[in-house]
Amino acid sequence: MMLCSQQNQFHQSTNLFFSIQIEKRKAEKGKGRLKTYSSNKISLSLKMTDSSNHFPPEVSQIPLKTIFAVPLKTHSDFHALITLKRGFDFAEQVLVSWNSSNPSSVCSWVGVKCLRGRVVSLDLTDMSLHGSVSPVFSGLDMLTDLSLAGNNFTGEIKVENLSSLRSLNVFDAYNNNFTAPLPIVPGFGGNYFHGKVPEIYGNLIGLEYLSLAGNDLQGRIPGELGNLTSLRKLELGYYNVFEGGIPRELSKLINLVHLDLSMCVLDGSIPAELGDLKSLETLFLHTNLLSGSIPRQLGNLTSLVNLDLSNNAITGEVPIELGNLKELKLLNLFMNRLHGSMPGFVADLPKLETLQLWMNNFTGVIPGSLGRSGSLEVLDLSSNKLTGTIPSSLCDSRRLRILILLKNFLFGSIPESLETCFSLVRVRLGKNYLNGSIPSGFIYLPELNLVELQDNYLSGNLSENGNSTSRPVKLGQLNLSNNLLSGFLPFSLSNFSSLQILLLGETNSLLDLRGNSLSGKIPPEVGNCFHLTFLDLSKNNLSGSIPPEISNIRILNYLNLSRNHLVEAIPNSIGYMKSLTILDLSFNDLSGQLPELGQFAFFNSSSFMNNPQLCGSLLNNPCNVTETRKQPKNNSGEFKIIFALGLLVCSLVFAAAAIIKAKSFKRNNSSSFRMTAFHKPEFTISDVLECMKDGNVIGRGGAGIVYHGKMPNGSEIAVKKLLGFGNNSHDHGFRAEIRTLGNIRHRNIVKLLAFCSNKDTNLLVYEYMRNGKYAYTLRVDEKSDVYSFGVVLLELVTGRRPVGDFGEGVDIVQWAKRATGCRKEEVAQIIDPRLTKLSLEEAMHLFFIAMLCVQENSVERPTMREVVQMLSEKETDCPTVRKDPLV
Repeated sequence: MMLCSQQNQFHQSTNLFFSIQIEKRKAEKGKGRLKTYSSNKISLSLKMTDSSNHFPPEVSQIPLKTIFAVPLKTHSDFHALITLKRGFDFAEQVLVSWNSSNPSSVCSWVGVKCLRGRVVSLDLTDMSLHGSVSPVFSGLDMLTDLSLAGNNFTGEIKVENLSSLRSLNVFDAYNNNFTAPLPIVPGFGGNYFHGKVPEIYGNLIGLEYLSLAGNDLQGRIPGELGNLTSLRKLELGYYNVFEGGIPRELSKLINLVHLDLSMCVLDGSIPAELGDLKSLETLFLHTNLLSGSIPRQLGNLTSLVNLDLSNNAITGEVPIELGNLKELKLLNLFMNRLHGSMPGFVADLPKLETLQLWMNNFTGVIPGSLGRSGSLEVLDLSSNKLTGTIPSSLCDSRRLRILILLKNFLFGSIPESLETCFSLVRVRLGKNYLNGSIPSGFIYLPELNLVELQDNYLSGNLSENGNSTSRPVKLGQLNLSNNLLSGFLPFSLSNFSSLQILLLGETNSLLDLRGNSLSGKIPPEVGNCFHLTFLDLSKNNLSGSIPPEISNIRILNYLNLSRNHLVEAIPNSIGYMKSLTILDLSFNDLSGQLPELGQFAFFNSSSFMNNPQLCGSLLNNPCNVTETRKQPKNNSGEFKIIFALGLLVCSLVFAAAAIIKAKSFKRNNSSSFRMTAFHKPEFTISDVLECMKDGNVIGRGGAGIVYHGKMPNGSEIAVKKLLGFGNNSHDHGFRAEIRTLGNIRHRNIVKLLAFCSNKDTNLLVYEYMRNGKYAYTLRVDEKSDVYSFGVVLLELVTGRRPVGDFGEGVDIVQWAKRATGCRKEEVAQIIDPRLTKLSLEEAMHLFFIAMLCVQENSVERPTMREVVQMLSEKETDCPTVRKDPLV
C-alpha cells in the first residue's frame, strides 16, 4: 500500500480501494442475533489499482495537507519501539523481551516481526496495555501491519502520523479507550470517540468495511454514506445515539452484505428503499424506536439470512412478501405492536432455525406444518393471542431446543411427539388452556433444564420414568401448579438430582405442583433433590406423614405443604434446616407437640394453624394441660385459680431470670465476645450488647433478630443477631464470607462495621440507615442485600451508574432487563467494551447471577452464600423472571 500526500495530477483511471476488513475470531454461538464482539479483528488497508501511486479525483476533496502534513523525524526501528514503550503502562512481564540494552535483539521481541532486518509487523493485541500511543510509531517506515486492538489506550491517536507508513496494509485500533472527535480515517469501533460521523466519509468510495459501533457518536447518520457503493459491511449501532432515522440513501449500497444499526435510538419508519439491497444477508435494526409498518419491499431481499426488527414500536401486519426469503435462518420480530394472524409462510421457510414473535398481538392458529422443514431450533410465540392446538410437527427436525408458547389461548393436549424430542432444553407452556395428560416421558427428557406447564387444565397421573437410559439430571425448575393432576407423586422425582425449584401447588413459583389433586404419600426420595430451594405441594390431597428425609435438602428456603391431609408429628429435623425461611404446614391433620428448637423458634403461628391435634406454646394450646381439661365441671373454678396462680408464678420466675441473665450477659459475656472491626471502631462490645433489648428490636425473621442502637458518640448502628451459626456449627466459610463483605466499599451496600462472636452467638454490626433502601426485618433485608449486590454486578458488567443514565424513572435493572430480555445470551448488548479480558462466557455467568439477585419476588432471590457459591462455579442456566417471556 502507498500513502501519498500529493494532491495534484490525480489520474482519472486510478481507483482507490480503502477497506476495513473484519475477520471473525470469535462470535456468539447459538441461534440468537449474529454479531461480532470485542475479539473481532479490524484491519485497514489501502491499495492502488495501478503503479501511479496517485489518489483518484473523488478523494481530492479531503484536506490531505491536514491529514498528512506532520513532518517526519528519522528514527531507527529500535529507538522508535523503545520510545513507544515508554508511553505504555503494563505488567512487567508483558514486554520483558523488549530489552533496551540490546538493539540487535529487536526482531525477537514479543509482538515484533522482521523482514530483512527491518520491523514489518507490530502486534500488541490483547496485552492489557495502558497509557498513550506516541506519534513515534511513524518512524517504523517499513511497517505493513500495526495492531493496537484490545488494550486500554487512552487519549488521541494521530491519523496524520500514518503518512510516513507507505507500506502499511493493516491498521487495527479496535476496542480501546481512545477519545476525541472521530478521525477522518474510519475504523475505530469499540472506543469512546464522540461527535458526529463526518460527511466526508462519503468520499471514500473504495471503502468496503465500516464499523463505528460502540462509541459515543451523536447527530444524524450522513446520507453521504450512500456513496460508498463498494461497502460490504456497515455497523453503526451499540451506544451511539443518532437522530433523524435511517437515511434512504443507504439503499444505494448495492454490494452491502451486512447492515447493523441496532441500539442507537433510531426513530421513524423503515425505508422501503432498503428492499433494493439485493446482496444483503444480515439486517439488524433491533432495539430502537422505529415505528410504522414493515415494508413489503423487504421481501425482495432474497439473499437475507438474518432479520431482526425486535424491540421497536412497529405496527401493522407482517407482509406476506417476507415469504420470499427462502434463505432466512433467523426471524426476530418480538416486542413490537404487530397484529393480525400469525404469518403462515414461516412454516414454508426451509432453513428457518430461530423464530421469535413474542409480545405482540398476533391472533389465529400456529401453522400446522411448522417444524416440518427440519431446521427449527428456537420457537418463542409467547404473550400473544394465539388459539388452536400445538402442532405435532414442531420437533420433526429433532433439533428443537427452545419451545415457549406461554400466555396464549392454546387448547388441546401436549403432542405425544414431544415425548421423544430429546433435544429440548427449555419448555414454557404455562398460562394456556391445555388439557389431557402429560406425555409419559416428557418431563424426564435428558437435556431439559426448565419445564413450565402451570395454569392449564392438565389432568391424569404423573407417570414414572419408564426409560432408565433417560435421566433428567439437568432439570432445575419444574412448575406444574394450578392444573387438575391427580394420583400419587412419582418416585422418579428422585431422578431430578439438579432440581432447584419444585412447584406442585397453587402459587406462581418453581418444583410447583400446588393446586392439583395429587394423592398418596410424599415420597421420601424427594430428599434426594439436594439442589432444591423451593418446594410447594400445597392444595392437593396428599396424606401420610411428612418424610424426615426432606431435611436432607440443605439449601431449601421455601417449603409449603399446606391444605393437604398430612398426619402424625412434625419431624424435629426440619428445625435444623438453617436455610429454611418460609414454612407453611397449615390446614392439615398434624398432631403431637410442635418442635421449638432451631428454626421453629422463629416461625409464627400462621405456619401451623388449623391442625387441631397439634399443641405447643406458640399455638396457645399447651400440651401439658390437656389432661387437666378432663376434670369434672365442679372443679373448674378451683382449676382456674390454680392455673392463674401458676401462670403468675411462672411469669415472675421468667422475669427474674431474664433480668439476671441480661445483667450477667452484659457483665460477663462482653469479655467472651471477640470483635473483628472492618472500620475504625467508635464503640466497644459492651456498647453493642447494650443495644440488644426487646425495646430496640426493629426486625425478626428466620435468620435472627435485628436491634437498633445508639452509641455513646451519638452514631446509630443496626445489630443483626444470627441464630444457629455459633462456633460449634460448621459454617462452611461463613467467616471468610463475612470478611469479604466487610471489605466491600460501595454506595449501594450498607456498610458492615464489625463482626462479633462467641461460642453461642454471631453478631453483625451495620451502619444504620433510617428510611433507607434496607428494611431491617430479616426476612426482607437478607434478600434486599442480595438485590443490591445484583445491582453492583450489573454496574461492573455494564460500566454504568445505577441511575441517571437511562432516562427518567428508569434504573440500571430495568434498563438491563429491557435491553437483554433477561437473556444471558444477549449480555453483549450491554457489556462494558472496556472489559477486554472478560470472556463472553464469563460475562454471561455474571449477568445470570445478577438477574437472579434482582428478581422482583424476594423469595426467588438466592441467599448471599448461594451467590458466593455461584460466583465460583462455571456457566449456569439463565433465571426465570416471570413478568417477561424468556428463552
